[in-house]
Amino acid sequence: MKQDELLAKRSGNKCELCEATENLKVYEVPPATGNMEDAVLVCAKCLAQIEKKEELDSKHWQCLTTSMWSEVLPVQVMAWRLLNRLRSESWAAEQLEMLYLDDEKLAWAKATGDHENDGSVDIHKDCYGAVLHSGDTVVLTKSLDVKGSTLNAKLGTVVRNIRVVPDNIEQIEGRIEGQQIVILTKYVRKQG
Repeated sequence: MKQDELLAKRSGNKCELCEATENLKVYEVPPATGNMEDAVLVCAKCLAQIEKKEELDSKHWQCLTTSMWSEVLPVQVMAWRLLNRLRSESWAAEQLEMLYLDDEKLAWAKATGDHENDGSVDIHKDCYGAVLHSGDTVVLTKSLDVKGSTLNAKLGTVVRNIRVVPDNIEQIEGRIEGQQIVILTKYVRKQG
């Protein structure tokens, strides 16, 4: 039996966090070792918020008041991490006080450092707060000297088909005068 089939059987074909029944995916709880014991079955909404592709929806995560009591260790770990990300909400802080993890489980829960973060999403935004995606077109809001080059990118230069830098929300990549450069998002405005 495959991992997803085993997880579906274990969870009763439901998201192990919110009990949704559609768009279920296997999520290996980091730092995962590839074992089924390190994975949970989650819906698309839970996954997007876990991976910070969507803002945390406090109302959605009220489901943790139930799922935190699961006997499945990775579910407990995910509940602990998410409750920590929501700890500014009084209900989440109360649940977190009730959720007990022994030292070994707590070490796994803290391993990624995700519990130290809030629920903010790691997204690229231009100087006015507009969300940037790969493929967008931007306009420079400041003239920029390109390091290691004689190129000077002038104010108002249009940069088409940008690429967001995955590990740094303050940087995008784009081509100006045939040269691929890194541009700080605080110096661009999304066009259109």
